[in-house]
Amino acid sequence: MNVFWKHLAVSFFALFAVFGAHAQQVVAPTLAAKSWILMEYASGQFLTAEKPDERLEPASLTKLMTAYLTFSALRQKTLALEQSVPVSEKAWRTGGSKMFIRVGHMVLVEDLIKGMIVQSGNDASVALAEALAGSEEAFALQMNKEAARLGMKQTHFKNATGLPDPEHLTTARDLVTLAFALIRDFPEEYARYYSLKEFRYNNMAPQRNRNRLLFVDPSVDGVKTGSTEAAGFCLIASAKRGERRLLSVVLGTADENARASESLRLLNWGYQFFDAVKLYPAEQAASEFKVWKGSQNKVKAGFLRDFVLAVPKATGDQLKAELISRQPLIAPVKKGQVIGMLRLSLEGKAYGEYPVEALEDVSRGNWFSRLIDTIRLWFA
Repeated sequence: MNVFWKHLAVSFFALFAVFGAHAQQVVAPTLAAKSWILMEYASGQFLTAEKPDERLEPASLTKLMTAYLTFSALRQKTLALEQSVPVSEKAWRTGGSKMFIRVGHMVLVEDLIKGMIVQSGNDASVALAEALAGSEEAFALQMNKEAARLGMKQTHFKNATGLPDPEHLTTARDLVTLAFALIRDFPEEYARYYSLKEFRYNNMAPQRNRNRLLFVDPSVDGVKTGSTEAAGFCLIASAKRGERRLLSVVLGTADENARASESLRLLNWGYQFFDAVKLYPAEQAASEFKVWKGSQNKVKAGFLRDFVLAVPKATGDQLKAELISRQPLIAPVKKGQVIGMLRLSLEGKAYGEYPVEALEDVSRGNWFSRLIDTIRLWFA
């Protein structure tokens, strides 16, 4: 995650409390679930959440991390879709939902990916873990390392499947962080696999994707279901309507119907009561900030990605923005460096602060210009 997204995520997550100031406009739904969260994908902004940091068993939502590491290996060319991997006895014997691979057989990596995502195959997940790390135990270490890198602070993985373990825990906040990263970092793989409605392996009867929202809402294109007795019925869902994507996590519902209906209710609420407003296009200067001791005395400031903010319906034109430079800003300045802050208010109330980046490099000036600016700074 680059510096901008890291700082922006912190700012947006902190913004969640601000929505209370606009409660007269937006009343969040209450779901029949243990925990939930709704994210505006373009910004990483939370629209609502309930117990987002309560540690719960993720069940098969775990497989998002297994997929993330598999896609990473494919990109790094340490694994290939057309590669065949052997099915160990451990993979074959793994309980729970299955792709029905057979011990001693060779299975294509791409088939294992489909079996893991569409059929939620625990056997496929273990086979991929063993192909990537030699053992599921070693793979769990990789999962935890990657979780830490992504900022999943309350997550600990013990296996590649989500089968029950008292130490295998995560939160709604961490899961939406993972889903966000999966779509952001592997958009082609996400589009290729997560909207598949069924998968047929080895001439067996096709198995349907357990994400019912794929069949009832054409805007839904993923993500993953999970269920165990302890976890209840869980669903991470993603919907894209027009150019706008929302991500929801709903944990601990009573049954399959509830996880689908409550997830859809949460998504619909986000689309109904919020607008996504593009405040600044990517790499378009929002301002110019003073630079000291540089080859030039100003630097273009803005955002490397489109700056999008979710606001309650029909309030976008009431947003007020103030751009604040970090001073003294001394060269060299690197493109993407955080050099200031965007302070927003809505209806006269604070609406969050967000990092502003340099849109260009500014190298150090010559010795004479640096000397002059040094003297000027003494009196600034």
